[in-house]
Amino acid sequence: MSDEGENRGGEKRGLWSRLFGKEVPKEAPKEAPEQAPQEQVRQEAPQDASDEQVPEHDAPAEGAAQDQRPPEHEARQEPAREPVAPEPEPEPAPVKRSWWKRLTEGLSRTSSSIGAGITGIFTKRKLDAQTLEELEDVLVQADLGVAAAMRITESIGEGRFDKEIAPEEVKRILAAEVEKVLVPVAKPLVIDTAHKPFVILMVGVNGAGKTTTIGKLASKFAAEGKSVMLAAGDTFRAAAIEQLRIWGERTGAPVLSRDQGADAAGLAYDALTQARAEGRDVLLVDTAGRLQNKTALMAELEKIIRVMRKLDESAPHAVLLVLDATVGQNALSQVEIFGKAAGVTGLVMTKLDGTARGGILVALADKFGLPVHYIGVGEGVEDLEPFAARDFAQAIAGIAQDRS
Repeated sequence: MSDEGENRGGEKRGLWSRLFGKEVPKEAPKEAPEQAPQEQVRQEAPQDASDEQVPEHDAPAEGAAQDQRPPEHEARQEPAREPVAPEPEPEPAPVKRSWWKRLTEGLSRTSSSIGAGITGIFTKRKLDAQTLEELEDVLVQADLGVAAAMRITESIGEGRFDKEIAPEEVKRILAAEVEKVLVPVAKPLVIDTAHKPFVILMVGVNGAGKTTTIGKLASKFAAEGKSVMLAAGDTFRAAAIEQLRIWGERTGAPVLSRDQGADAAGLAYDALTQARAEGRDVLLVDTAGRLQNKTALMAELEKIIRVMRKLDESAPHAVLLVLDATVGQNALSQVEIFGKAAGVTGLVMTKLDGTARGGILVALADKFGLPVHYIGVGEGVEDLEPFAARDFAQAIAGIAQDRS
């Protein structure tokens, strides 16, 4: 390069230095002279907050900035967040089942056993002595009792020999015959307001469900507006005393109790005295579970009754025997012996949902004719209901009904 060219280059570099305050490289880009006015204008223009934070001389050239700027959607993208678990949907409210639904479900093991036997016997077969004998065996195995089973089979066979009969027709006849046996004993428990309190003594063997039944009855009576008191007369078991206290808290009923091992007869006497003083409508007295073949224990039950009668000659006004349906034929001897010792006035059948031998209720009604006040098919308060003969007969025969 000639000296003249170098001098001119030096003059240019000096000019740029004076304008921008910095040295321009010897090989300045050709675009630099065209960008200079724009850079100057940008410097003279008012700066916003973001321009104040970043000095102009640190910013890249405009062309480079455009090339390096990320796409708009990436520039605005928010920082990644932790995935938020969706809120669980609220659980639907449990559908309240009707008593008929609970009853049929509770007796499903019994009805399935009977129904399977009937279907196996009468499908595409004529009715004869052999089929009737097989049917009788099915009914006896379901604990309906020999006498009731014989009457039912005779009714089915009447006028139908050497003819085919559908299983559904057999079930209808079975339900009708069972209903005939049960109607006379299906009687509600009536609280006689002439007695204040109306004393109900609960008796039964160990594990039959006496204490739980007392709690359920207390809940029902309280819902009817009756003033209830409970007496924890099962002084042999601390668990029974505590269980009754819990039921008392649930139902708002006071519970009279003593220490474990206390005299049950004395407690019953005190409970009746207090219930009379407080004007209670109902007094429910629990007793210790006892085997019906233990003479000493049965004598103690008789003592409880004698002591209460010192205050009220008519007490107890109802003696309810709680029976566990799963014991089958053993329930017959329980009714007989408790009836003699305590003067049982009515029955409560529990745990029908746990057995395939629910027909024992038919056998009991057929033999003793004692009122059946309540039956239980579960643990809830709503699972203990007054006994209805027709409902029970149709449920045990497995006859479907469209009921809400």
